[in-house]
Amino acid sequence: MTVPSKASAIWAARADLPLAVGPAIRTAPRGDRAGAGSVPCPENAVEVVLANVVLTLIAGVSSEPLTTSDIAGAIKALSETGAETAEPTWLDEGLAIDIPLMTERPTAIETALRDHFSGRPIDLAVLPKGARRKRLLVADMDSTIIEVECLDELADFAGLKDRVAAITERAMRGELDFDEALRERVGLLKGLEETALHRAYDERVTLTPGAETLVRTMAAGGAKTALVSGGFTFFTERVAHACGFDINQGNTLLIDENGRLTGAVGDPILGREAKEATLVRLAAESGIDRQDTLAVGDGANDLAMIGRAGLGVAFHAKPAVAQAADVRIDHADLTALLYLQGYARSDFVTGM
Repeated sequence: MTVPSKASAIWAARADLPLAVGPAIRTAPRGDRAGAGSVPCPENAVEVVLANVVLTLIAGVSSEPLTTSDIAGAIKALSETGAETAEPTWLDEGLAIDIPLMTERPTAIETALRDHFSGRPIDLAVLPKGARRKRLLVADMDSTIIEVECLDELADFAGLKDRVAAITERAMRGELDFDEALRERVGLLKGLEETALHRAYDERVTLTPGAETLVRTMAAGGAKTALVSGGFTFFTERVAHACGFDINQGNTLLIDENGRLTGAVGDPILGREAKEATLVRLAAESGIDRQDTLAVGDGANDLAMIGRAGLGVAFHAKPAVAQAADVRIDHADLTALLYLQGYARSDFVTGM
């Protein structure tokens, strides 16, 4: 990312400009300079700091609300990195706040803030100020938009949950080939009655808090929304309808004439590469630039689409995914993705 130098600050020679607007504007003494090649600051002028990035702080679900003391501490930590902060804006009082700033060291800022809030359930992100609101959302389903792994819950009806869940965990950590792991797990369910699918959805599947609000708010803002899962269309169709997704894709469980699972999955399998390809295709079809896309997931099969998106978010994710993503959300619910885009609580669209 190209970061403008401090010389891009604007010097305004109006001595009567109020200083109460916050730290974005400050009086500069005679002879101050904004740096090599900058415009000299006239006596009693004020400097307007032009933010190039935004720090967003988000209180976790189990966290105490953010306080003015927290914000003051964050600003102090920022200043110690050499960043210049502008006026903070509450997105949601006590829960989420934006702090615009000018810095040439965004990575150092994130490290400093994580150290400052170490041990507290607070999520944070340092992102470019421009083009925050995304026009395409592509989301994983299992353990992201919903709170469970559907295949593990199906396996419970066959008395095999522990065995299948162990394979799922390894696959999501990237320790196993996704396609092979999927075929192995589905193979173990051969003979399971189709009615187990309905029971699993009705009795086990719950939306992750904030999921519906995320999808409906982005849709209301003009974004296209897609649920793209390595799970199964039986579930993606129902979850997509519940949340308001425009599009859903998944894998197909094959069922025999007696209404039982055959133990096979329809080809081709929708895995890591297919998820990425879906993001690319949907963006191209709608004329959406890559920087205007958002992808969210938790497992290794989400890595490619997270890496390709303009904003890739790891949500309560496996370590490898959290490390690779632009942003990691470890403590908040899915409304955090709205705060990252600059949406305020007053912008949220809830259930239809």
